Parts: sequence; structure tokens; C-alpha cells
Amino acid sequence: MKYRAEIDGLRAVAVVPVILFHAGFDTFSGGYVGVDVFFVISGYLITTILLEDMEHGRFSLLNFYERRARRILPALFFVMIASIPFAWMWMLPDQMKDFAKSLVAVSLFASNILFARESGYFAPLAEEKPLLHTWSLAVEEQYYLLFPVFLILVWRFGCNRVFWTIAVLAALSLLLAEWGWRNEPLINFYFTPSRAWELFAGSLAAFIVQRRGVQTNNVLSLLGLLAIGFAVFAYDDTVPFPSVYALVPVMGVVLLILYASADTWAARLLSTRALVGVGLISYSAYLWHQPLFAFARIKGFHSSAVLGGLAVAAICLAVLSWRYVEQPFRNKSMVSRTNIFALSVSGLVAFSLLGYAGHRADGFKSRLSEDQVAFLNHFENDLPEWRYFMHLGLIEKYWAACNFYDIEAFRAGAATTIPVNQISPDCTADTGDQDQLFIWGDSHAQQFTHGVRESFGDSFAIRQIASSGCNPKIVMQDSATDYCARSNFKAISHITETKPKIVLVAQAQNHDVDHFDRLVGHLRQLGVSKVVIMGPTPQWDIDLPKILVRDLDDVPRRLAFYRRLESRETNENLRDRFGADDRVIFVDVIDAFCDDTGCLVYFGDDVAEGITSWDYGHLTPIASEYLARRMGSRLTDRDAIKD
Repeated sequence: MKYRAEIDGLRAVAVVPVILFHAGFDTFSGGYVGVDVFFVISGYLITTILLEDMEHGRFSLLNFYERRARRILPALFFVMIASIPFAWMWMLPDQMKDFAKSLVAVSLFASNILFARESGYFAPLAEEKPLLHTWSLAVEEQYYLLFPVFLILVWRFGCNRVFWTIAVLAALSLLLAEWGWRNEPLINFYFTPSRAWELFAGSLAAFIVQRRGVQTNNVLSLLGLLAIGFAVFAYDDTVPFPSVYALVPVMGVVLLILYASADTWAARLLSTRALVGVGLISYSAYLWHQPLFAFARIKGFHSSAVLGGLAVAAICLAVLSWRYVEQPFRNKSMVSRTNIFALSVSGLVAFSLLGYAGHRADGFKSRLSEDQVAFLNHFENDLPEWRYFMHLGLIEKYWAACNFYDIEAFRAGAATTIPVNQISPDCTADTGDQDQLFIWGDSHAQQFTHGVRESFGDSFAIRQIASSGCNPKIVMQDSATDYCARSNFKAISHITETKPKIVLVAQAQNHDVDHFDRLVGHLRQLGVSKVVIMGPTPQWDIDLPKILVRDLDDVPRRLAFYRRLESRETNENLRDRFGADDRVIFVDVIDAFCDDTGCLVYFGDDVAEGITSWDYGHLTPIASEYLARRMGSRLTDRDAIKD
């Protein structure tokens, strides 16, 4: 196969946005599409190799799998080995148990299946999984295992029929992805059948290049580059993926493959020494970045400066592993076929056994003291039991019956964006002559429900629509596929019909003051007397119980080190805009819990029972009650809520 420098440059265009996206740089909000770029490149390169071998009658499955083993496994094993000591030192048992499972899954080329069962790619906890990124390797490895066999079976029907068969399979895969993001978003994101069309797009491009060669077209090749750039900078985690939206970066890569000959402007740009250099080490860079970021976050380092530095470190480590691991193992004179297969099998077996041992040993709990184990067991909340939530009675105290998110599907491991058919009638029941206080937002609105009901239930009829993960927005059309759209539509409809005296709005993050200003104006037009805007809660870089368990013998009443500065900045912006607004009661939640020495971490004498947050920032019922008492007469004072 003729070397194309622009393809290596394209690898750089893929890997850098992925790394910066995972580092948390908002500018690269769609950087995750770099993985899709890799899929198309892989489909193109592998199909090109297979076509050339088949047309010259030299194809061998053994040779093919040997090349894949040399390319993928040595660097992967090296990064896995390097990750294990840090996992042992820094991971708590539940994290270590998950890491152990991922060792087994990676060894079985099935990590995409594992992570589809555990959490969403964009979920906060996903950031603490060192091997999360191997899901894309699993997709490619499954493709490598099956696609050559498929070609062998259909090759006898002729090249043209093979091409159209792949085209039909690609179309079916894309249709599956379109169905999947609406019905099974987690499975859709991770599983090969809904990703296969991206690899097949590269395969189809390989057939075309094989027949016509690479064409020269400056306009189309630049359009391809712009399409990738558009997706990187314009997309974010709200874009359903994969779906037809993925056609933008995928077709961008296809255009570059087909029309970026060496003479085009796009190819010249991609063939620059810097981009080609990064492209050559892109595989190792991709392998290194996620463990570095995950372990930093586990230790409580979330700042852009730290993660930006680790992004640079990933590139530096990639240079070393490319030079001293990737290159030697690709050299057949240094490592024979027998040895590469022996090392591959030995490594896969060893990692599987270690992972199995870690899983059986509950994440090697013996590393901790009995008190630490008991403390963590108190907060154990694995699905589907949700033992800690049940202990707190959190399902009832959050009024989960007013949540359009399908909690039962989530608990069963089948998370979906499809809303529940209906919520409890109590959520929007007629209030008679009693003034209504309506609670609206996401789970950070739900967390205030218990305290508000305990403190103000005699003064107001409390009604609620608050759905997990759904910021309060003005939505005028119902949806059967998007639970957030339905939640907000139903909330607006209820407010329009009943005109509550007070509407309390709250959300976890992304508090845009201009959006809240428009929201307040709209609610006032609907007849709402007063809007209560809840500021963000104190938020921690890692789950609060995981912070406290490391030094149980000396837990301070207040803690400052792990606080997320972003929540303070958000709070200040909201206070500056709404603190003196007579349309609004602004509740400074951070001020209620924090002072110059830090934020309250527990009440009373029992840390486990009195803890203020069970995760990164959701209030426990005892903390919700405390906050409601602090709010006091601001809600019950009729002078404060006059029309």
C-alpha cells in the first residue's frame, strides 16, 4: 500500500481534539468525534490492505492477525501495566473492582460491552475510569476479527457485489444508530453494530481509491477538513451520537481520502512535519491520555492547568512508547511471529486472571482498615439495589415519582431517553385554595424537595416536576423520545394552567444568567408572583465520602481543599445578577454551607449519618432540611411574594 502522509496528519487531527475534549476544554466540545475519524481511517487502511492481498492472491488470516497483534497489543499492554500500580495505590475498592473488570474486558476485546453496562461516556464517573477509552479499540478489534472473514466468504461473488453488500450493511448500521440513540443510547454509543457504518464508510472509500486512485479536488478536500473541524468545535455532549450527525465528520474523512491527493491544499496542510509526527504517535497518545486524566481526577485534580499539562505529558509518553515499544514489536527481525503470538496470549491471560482476582476480592478491600471498609459499605449504592438510597429513603424524599426519567430502566441497566408514560398525579394535583410552590429542574431541584416540604409544607401546596439531568427550559412542544423535553413541556404547561404563587428552579451546573433572566421574565408573564433561583451547591472534585474515607480518624467539620472553584464563580454571577432583583428570591446555597475556612461536610457526631453530600454535590436529606431552615421566612413572608 502506498504511504499517504496526509493520513498520518489526519490521525493528528483526530487524536488532539479527543485528548483536549477529555481534558475538559470547552472549545473542543465535540472533540469526541476524533474517535469517529479514527474509525473511518481504520476501515480505509484495513480494507486497502485486504484488497491488495486478495487481488494478488497472498491473503492470509494468520498474517493479518499477526500484523494487528503487533500494531495494537504491545503498546496497550504497556499502558495497562503502567496503570496497575497507580490503581492499587489510589483507587478505592469499588473503583478498583471496576478497574479489575475492565482488565478482563479489554483482554477479551469486549470493553465496549462492559462500559455500555456501567455508565454513559459523558457521565461524571466515567472520567475516573482509566481504561474507558478502550471501548473504541474493542469496536475496531471486533471489526478486525470479523471483516476479513466476511471478505473471504463474499469475495467469490466479485468486487462490485462486495462493494454494494458493504454499502447496504453500512446503511442498515446507520439506520440502527438512528433508532438506537432514541431507544438505547448507551448501547448505541458503545456497540459495534451501530458504529460499523463508520468503519464501512472507510472500507467503501478503499474500494473507490483502489479502482480510481486518489483524485485531486481542492474544494472537496478542504470541505472534508472543514466538516471535521465544524464537528469538533460545534458539537457537544447533547448531540445524539452516533446518528446522522456523525455523517458530518465521517463524510469529511471520506472526502479527504478520496480527493486529497498530495497536490491539494488540504493534503499539504495535513502532511506538515508537525501533524505527521503527532499522527505517527497518535495511537500511543490515545492510549496514555485517559489513564493520566482518570488518575488525576481520582486524586482530586480537575483544574485546566493540571489536565492541560497531562495532555502534554501524554504526547511525551507517546513518543517514548512509540519509539521503544511500538517500533520494536513491529520489527519481525526483533520479535518473531511465534514470540508475538506467545506474548499476546500470555498478556491477555495474565490481565484476565488479575482482573478476575480483583473482582473476586471486591477491589482488594484488604488494602483498607475495617473502619474504612465499613464507611464505604455504608455508602455502597450499586445498581440495581441502590442500598444507600434505600437506607436514606431518597427515592421518596426526592419525590422520584415526579421524574420523567425512566429510573427503573436505568436501574436495570437499560438507560434510555424515552420518558416514562406518566408521573404520579400527586405531582401536579389540584391545590384548591392553597397557594402553590412548584419545584422545577433536575436532580439538584429534587434534592431541595425534602427540606422544602418539611419546612414549608404547611404554608404551601408543594407540587413538582423535576427530572434527572434536565435543566429547566421553556419548551412548548411535547416529545415521546426526549424525557427532558417532555419534562420541561409538562412543567410549563402546569405553570401556565395553575399559576403557582412561587416557582423554585434549580439545576446542577451550566447556570447561564441570561437564560435565567429570560426564564424569570417568561414565568412572570405566566402569572407567577415570585421565582426562587437556587444557587449551586458546594461541589467537590470527587465524591465527598471518597474524600473523607482516606482520613476517618480526623475528619474536619469543614473542608476546603477539594471544592470546585467553578461552582463558586457560578454562584457569584447569579448573586450579582439576581441578588437585588425584586422578581426573584435568590438562595445562596454555598453561603449557607461555606465560610472562609471551608464547607460543612457533616452534622452531629456521626460522619456517615450526618454527611452533607453523598456524591460530588447532591445534598443529603439532613443537609436539605438544614438549608430549608436557613431559608426561613423568605418563602413564607407574604410581603416577599406580592404580585
